[in-house]
Amino acid sequence: MRTLIKLSLVILVAVIVPSGTLRAQSILRDAETERFLYDLTNPLFEAAGIERNSVKIGLIYSKSINAFVAGGQHMFVHSGLFTAADNLGELQGVLAHETGHIAGGHYSRTKDAYESAGMISILSMVLGAAAIAAGGGDAGIGMIMAGQSVAQGNVLAYSRTQEAVTDQAGASYMEAIGVSGLGLISFFEKLRNQEILAQVRQDPYVRSHPLNRQRILALQKVVHASPYVNTPLDPRLSETFNRLKAKLRGYLDHPTVTLRNFPLSDTSISARYARVYAYHKALEWDLALLEADALIAAEPNNPYFHEIKGQILFENGRVDDSIDVFQGAVRLAPHEPLILTAFGQALVSQEDRAKMARAMPVLKQATRLDRSNTFAWFNLAKAYSWLDMQAEASLATAERYYSGGNASQALMHSQRAMANFNTGSPEWLRAQDIAILARAAVDKQKKRSSRRRVSDTPHSLNIMKIQ
Repeated sequence: MRTLIKLSLVILVAVIVPSGTLRAQSILRDAETERFLYDLTNPLFEAAGIERNSVKIGLIYSKSINAFVAGGQHMFVHSGLFTAADNLGELQGVLAHETGHIAGGHYSRTKDAYESAGMISILSMVLGAAAIAAGGGDAGIGMIMAGQSVAQGNVLAYSRTQEAVTDQAGASYMEAIGVSGLGLISFFEKLRNQEILAQVRQDPYVRSHPLNRQRILALQKVVHASPYVNTPLDPRLSETFNRLKAKLRGYLDHPTVTLRNFPLSDTSISARYARVYAYHKALEWDLALLEADALIAAEPNNPYFHEIKGQILFENGRVDDSIDVFQGAVRLAPHEPLILTAFGQALVSQEDRAKMARAMPVLKQATRLDRSNTFAWFNLAKAYSWLDMQAEASLATAERYYSGGNASQALMHSQRAMANFNTGSPEWLRAQDIAILARAAVDKQKKRSSRRRVSDTPHSLNIMKIQ
């Protein structure tokens, strides 16, 4: 089961992105960071001919350096990549490269490559087992090992070719939007020496994106031919990058480390951002609020600074005060679903019917903007329940479980909602849609479990059958 990390200050809502490759991964949700990643990738998507709204971007909580595409239309960035990038250009370069994977349809093609390799591997095991059964133990083992080697070689060869093509595509997207590709080169150079390390010590990016000198030289040739090779980085985006990097450092590092790296003598926005988290983690509420107030004084119209102050107040038990601050943040950013969710959560937490009624339109707007926002669905269901709207509460709960990937619970609550809505109403039809999809997912899970039980049969039984 995938887990979700809730940042101490910024909203991190229980949103699970549907991707089987993300098991045991933690998703960080932060309105400002997500907005920034979309600001960086939307021009790249346009250059690549990708519909902007078709790709979902997520931040993975992990100190390892990695970024990857899953499911063809989901891009994920590890927090470790964000903090390891020395500048905006390195992060932009990696995002451009991953955009190339999406544009090239490499997810489905990689599946084909692995399936082909799997067939080679399986065939070698069958032939090897037959040879062993016939008395040729050494020959059989040799067949199996050779088959595994050929299969692995085919996948790696495909991966190297795919990565080289994607390098060129990423560089072309950077040129199309007038950005230098030097950042991608410097990032690759930084990681290339890791290839000599044992796999367990390598960052995941090195393992999934095999680097070599020839590949980097080919990329250098393309980047240095671009008319934008020496174009300076966008100062506005660079400032935002530095702020968010400090924000993540403040969240991930121990408070003493953060305060050592961002001393009180540093009054920059980035340093204050980091210290807000350090003080919050150390339960130094007054100091955290002082830093938040300093941020708001520097940029009164920055909704994310108001959001941070609201979260500090909320978690310090000053819920009434947090509601006023969150309302100000929503006024400045009315279309940020995570900020709307924070405001709605504060209202719902008061467990007052009047505040529940006030929270309802706020949370409905949050779920309209982000249907995968399970935490918003949870609070909306609670508000409905308090207001004796049980059918609506069941539907919101079904939405919550469906977004979170819990098909059996989604099925149960959608059926409960259908029983309480008028047949054919919009709400009944939505509940029916969830029920149909959830039922299909439950059936698929049962079949997968059945196949897994069959595949877990010991190999010795297969050899016995061959005999």
